[in-house]
Amino acid sequence: MIKLFIIFITIFLAELGDKTQISAILLASDKQNNPWIIFAVSSLALITSTGLAILVGYFGRNYLENIPIKLIAGSGFCLIGLLTILSHFKS
Repeated sequence: MIKLFIIFITIFLAELGDKTQISAILLASDKQNNPWIIFAVSSLALITSTGLAILVGYFGRNYLENIPIKLIAGSGFCLIGLLTILSHFKS
């Protein structure tokens, strides 16, 4: 049970404030859109993309364990953060 809670918290915190959330906010702010439909379709999109990621991870685990994925992902996030900070000062 604790493992499920840890997985939930990890994914929940990773998804807070990302492009998906911003898109959902923008779509829900349009009076022509039904917020329940946006919720349902956004949830379906997240479930589908997460399912695809899990399938890739499951079937590719023999290949992926030889790749430093955490290093690559962490470096990518740091690079994006650095570029974002630099773009602030260029504006």
